Amino acid sequence: MLDTTHPHLAALVADLERALIAQDADAVAALFATDSYWRDLAAFTWNLNTCEGAAQIRAMAAAQLPQIAPKALTLDPAETVTEADGVAEGWLVLETAAGRGVGHIRMKDGRIWTLLTTLHELKGHEEPRKLRRPMGAEHGHDPNRKTWKEKQEEEARRLGYEDQPYVLVIGGGQGGIALGARLRQLGVPTIIVDKHERPGDQWRKRYKSLCLHDPVWYDHLPYIPFPDNWPVFAPKDKVGDWLEMYTKVMELNYWSSTTAKSAQYDEAKGEWTVIVDRNGEEVTLHPKQLVLATGMSGKANVPVIPGQDVFQGEQQHSSQHPGPDAYKGKKVVVIGANNSAHDICAALWEQGADVTMVQRSSTHIVKSDSLMEVCLGGLYSEQAVANGITHDKADMIFASVPYKIMAGFHVPQYDEIRRRDAGFYAALEKAGFLLDFGDDDSGLFMKYLRRGSGYYIDVGACDLVIDGSIKLQSGKGISHLSETAVVLDDGTELPADLVVYATGYGSMNGWAADLISPEVADKVGKCWGLGSDTTKDPGPWEGEQRNMWKPTMQPGLWFHGGNLHQSRHYSRYLALQLKARQAGIETQVWGLHPPHHLS
Repeated sequence: MLDTTHPHLAALVADLERALIAQDADAVAALFATDSYWRDLAAFTWNLNTCEGAAQIRAMAAAQLPQIAPKALTLDPAETVTEADGVAEGWLVLETAAGRGVGHIRMKDGRIWTLLTTLHELKGHEEPRKLRRPMGAEHGHDPNRKTWKEKQEEEARRLGYEDQPYVLVIGGGQGGIALGARLRQLGVPTIIVDKHERPGDQWRKRYKSLCLHDPVWYDHLPYIPFPDNWPVFAPKDKVGDWLEMYTKVMELNYWSSTTAKSAQYDEAKGEWTVIVDRNGEEVTLHPKQLVLATGMSGKANVPVIPGQDVFQGEQQHSSQHPGPDAYKGKKVVVIGANNSAHDICAALWEQGADVTMVQRSSTHIVKSDSLMEVCLGGLYSEQAVANGITHDKADMIFASVPYKIMAGFHVPQYDEIRRRDAGFYAALEKAGFLLDFGDDDSGLFMKYLRRGSGYYIDVGACDLVIDGSIKLQSGKGISHLSETAVVLDDGTELPADLVVYATGYGSMNGWAADLISPEVADKVGKCWGLGSDTTKDPGPWEGEQRNMWKPTMQPGLWFHGGNLHQSRHYSRYLALQLKARQAGIETQVWGLHPPHHLS
């Protein structure tokens, strides 16, 4: 039933539904404004794709509607239409030949400004949840009955040996675990492999001060949200324990202490041959789909600097840094000025190290409290929950804003942050710290989406920079390392017992180069980034994260990564794309982009 509280939006949605069902691409495109966007997450494109403007929308609709065969698209009667500043917004429910989903629409001047469509379930392959939940206990009598435990043990014994997985996920951190849980619920045989001894070790084995910088409401995993007494910013070991628990209760086939050694794709068979080392035993697997869930913070970027071979102290990438305990009274130089650099410098200072941060280029800083109150609080907070905005609904609200116009939504928020924290920023600049708010002043999340680096959410380290407790060398490059010091390009010598390279991470396709071949990595191109033509995110414009959670130019190869919010939200669409292929559903992909190699 249409929501008649806003008759103009209701009429527009009705017109859109008629045009979609009629598979009339011209009529569909005519309903969109000149400046308009249709963001689709697997429902119409079997891709994560944003069409911009009537011409792209018409082309996509003409190509996809005959195969997708829309059945319905209506305003959700359980949701209220809202209007502000000349823009009416409403939630949608939709149905296609293959599945069902939800969407969101914004109307401006009587036409569609933004449309979001998302696939949430496949017909005939619905998840066993709520009314469909399994019985568990088997009532009655059966002399051949097997207990739940016996069934689990048999599955674990056979999978990978007598039975092959349909999906192999390489990487058992938050991303691989979230995807594995969704595939489990969809009945897709899946193995997750990880080099660590226990699930959660990806967090436990990092530097001791590591914690989540995003708040708890932003960080839930699928199906099992954190309890309401969970800390706002969870420390690393607590996160690790949660991931280990989650892996067990979600019944994932998780192979610890397992390293993937090589992978090769057989085009004729449409399957991979992947050799793994499992606790010293070589096992050959033949999945149809291979997912690299090694994380966008997994492939350490260690700069090559003259003199690294003669330096007599220790050298570590931030991902290898064990923590500050062994460095009391030592001189430490941390190269970098983003999240990890600040965390490591602060912990080293607390333990009595003499620590210097080398900032080579400007960094975006935002205080944690300001980020919460100005940017995240409306969607991810206790107040948002009280207002009826669950994390799932918040994810959909966030997803409804196309990346092309997202920066414009963020600029006013960071203008407000600069105003309220003006004294803080002035003190940082007085200390010599180089600040920025992104190329277009759109702040933290756009920097994250575009380049995955260049920012710090301040939880206290900036005060140590301001008062000089953490020494700062800014706007300088590294000339070389001597036997005992880091030498900057202006000749400054920084004596060091330890050098920490807090220099970030490379593109995830580096894992494909290592595991499969450089040729496949080149075929796929870089992962991450939007093509915004801003620093470290050169064009051409793509409008979605490159190669993430969607088909790539290499058949059967997928990438899954990002923060906990992205791992939760986008694992849904990746899992449904994989399930559709396992179920033999036709998946005609629209908008597969050619590879991009610049970074």
